[in-house]
Amino acid sequence: MAAGEVHTGRYRRVPPEGGWGLLVGVGMAMMFVVTLGSLPSFGLMFGDFLTDLGEETSAIALITSCFFSALSFAGLFTNTLMKKTSCRTVGLIGAVSYIIGSMMTIFVRSTNELLISFAVFQGAGFGLMIPVSYTTFNAYFVEKRVVMMSVAQTLIGLGTMFYPIFIQRSMDAFGFRGCMAVLAAINSHTLLAMLVMHPVQWHMRRVPLEYDPVPTSAPVAVAASDEKPLKTEDDFQELPAGQGLSQRNAKLRASRRASSIPGLGNWSGPVVVSDSTERDTKPATKWQILVDFLDLTLLKDPIYVNIVLGISFALYSDLAFFTLQPMYLFMLAFSKTDVSLIIAIGAGADLISRIFLAISSTCLNIKARYVYLAGALFTIVARFAFLCVFDFYGMAIVTAIMGFLRTWIHVPLPLVFSEYLPQERFPSGYGLFMFLQGNITFAIGPIVGYIRDVTGSYNVSFHVLTLVMALCVIPWFFEICYIRLKRKARTPELGHVTIPMIQETKA
Repeated sequence: MAAGEVHTGRYRRVPPEGGWGLLVGVGMAMMFVVTLGSLPSFGLMFGDFLTDLGEETSAIALITSCFFSALSFAGLFTNTLMKKTSCRTVGLIGAVSYIIGSMMTIFVRSTNELLISFAVFQGAGFGLMIPVSYTTFNAYFVEKRVVMMSVAQTLIGLGTMFYPIFIQRSMDAFGFRGCMAVLAAINSHTLLAMLVMHPVQWHMRRVPLEYDPVPTSAPVAVAASDEKPLKTEDDFQELPAGQGLSQRNAKLRASRRASSIPGLGNWSGPVVVSDSTERDTKPATKWQILVDFLDLTLLKDPIYVNIVLGISFALYSDLAFFTLQPMYLFMLAFSKTDVSLIIAIGAGADLISRIFLAISSTCLNIKARYVYLAGALFTIVARFAFLCVFDFYGMAIVTAIMGFLRTWIHVPLPLVFSEYLPQERFPSGYGLFMFLQGNITFAIGPIVGYIRDVTGSYNVSFHVLTLVMALCVIPWFFEICYIRLKRKARTPELGHVTIPMIQETKA
């Protein structure tokens, strides 16, 4: 025992805040690099293959829509699977599914085969691995969560920045199927990433208690043992009013810990990292089971519906735009080297934007929904500029601007829901969003491809995607204005109510 150390014989178990958690962070970054890196480069990988089949734009739109639909459905049911088996096992199932899909792409000969291999197997596998990665990461880091997530995001940004260049060089060196084989080998690292997702109970640190009891303000994870969990400061409140205030303060602290933009991770969809809300275990009907499972009562809230629809339209518009961009650049007679470099520049700007958000979020207190709205609005402006440039340097600059703004659309996404929903309804609310977003993407996904094939114009397709992005900006803007006007109208009434309450408290 070190000099001056007090040992009472009692311990509490806390997350390691490092140690094996570092491998968890590296595994999470590795998984996102190999999965996210291929999405903006879809046109580079399969453009020539689909062109030879005569199903260029419509096939790309259909396959990417099905990919995100499979991702959303798989992420929606991840919590249910975690109740039946371990979190790590669910991640391994997702990794195996992703690897099988990657190996199947080596031998694809038609659009339907690519739809099954890429959209179904890889999309579902990705959807299972995302919640597992975030859940495990959040279990290993509490105090250092924001710092470690920022480091992981930096690694992800660096990996995705060089990914298109690597794909293009692999295509030049090995051809289409050789490149698919190389990517399948790289994607097999997702299995290693999920293998390091050990339960946090295996690596908990034992910290001796110097005093008994010691009030703590932050939740402490306790491994399964005979030890009783350490009481929090809420347990030592004497008066009911004081206890209620302490509980509200604890929720506020938890909300602040969860409301850091760099601590929320990436844009990639299902980030349901907490346990499901306790619900009635004996529903009366099958419909009640569905309502209970998806928490469909949220659909009665017009603001929640506006948030879901706006984000769903914005995500689809963004992903479809960057999927079609390489094909548009090829039409403008850009070389494959130039196209891969432009995509890499956009990814580099995305990395810089992530760092910018991480730094600015420590200094500025801006609602995530306002950040999201600003990103969508400025993206619309940047897209009009995109259609007015035709040289390499102009295209690189505009793509860098759109890549910088893209982070504002994807990174704050979970925080938009956590700001509006109560903490206990966030998992079900986010899960319902995933379900609806997957269906919306699947329903409207092929439309842009069909418009491109009918009109023969990429410009028309891009204008349609810009209009879809506006379906996020315009309703949100009117809602925010309406809420502010309504709040100002109620301010005098609230002022009259507040004064008697303060006087009564003082009495």
